[in-house]
Amino acid sequence: MPVNLGTPELIIIALIVILLFGGKKIPEFIKGIGQAMNEFKKGAKEE
Repeated sequence: MPVNLGTPELIIIALIVILLFGGKKIPEFIKGIGQAMNEFKKGAKEE
């Protein structure tokens, strides 16, 4: 089931995240996502 997310959908999701977590937590949240993606890439390269 492919999910097509366009710009309007991404903007709505970003606004919801900002409302839920507040402005101060966003950088920490993005940093966590970046670290998770790096770990995933490392794991994919090892296999």
